Parts: sequence; C-alpha cells; structure tokens
Amino acid sequence: MPFIHYDEVEKEYVTPKHSTAYGELATGESIEVGRLSFKSGEGAERHQHPHEQIVVILKGKLRVNLGDEEAVLEAGSGFHAPPNVPHGVTALADTEVLSCKSVLGGVGHRI
Repeated sequence: MPFIHYDEVEKEYVTPKHSTAYGELATGESIEVGRLSFKSGEGAERHQHPHEQIVVILKGKLRVNLGDEEAVLEAGSGFHAPPNVPHGVTALADTEVLSCKSVLGGVGHRI
C-alpha cells in the first residue's frame, strides 16, 4: 500500500476500549497513522500503552492530560505520548487529528 487515500479507507472506531476516536488507519510494519475525529465532548479516557504516540491536531480543540501535565491545544499543535505514560483527551470542539502510533507485535491503535 504505497499510496494512501484516506477518503477511500473504511472508517472505524479504532480504540473503543478507551476512546470514541473514529476514522481511518494506514498500517505499516512499524508505524500506524490514523486520521481520526472526535465530536465535541468526546475523547479518550486516561490510559497508557507500550506504544509511542504523536498526535497532531488538524482542526478543532483538545484538552490533553499527559503524565502530570494538562494543556488545551488547537489546530497546528500536538503532543507526544512516550510509551507507558498515562494520557487522555477531551474534545472541546469537533476535532480532527492525525494520530501516529508505533506498531508493536503487529498492534497499533487497535489495543
């Protein structure tokens, strides 16, 4: 899959155990990139995983809890969640993100 057309990828709830993130995933051997959305008020409960993750906000606004810190981030900002660091997000507006997560043991976002 050398070329990815996210508009043609089937949307799914990618981490229903922890989150309402909904969108498309593209998975490689060691990284997975999701174009995901949250409606205002939705988000991901505080959780942690062995995957490294970087999230970039494309539009909207998120309240992010990361370790012992909290920030409100808007489009053009993002965050880095190192492995096993507790984190969670709440959408303060309808929000779209790119979520990049390492693939460990064949698993990325679908934890």
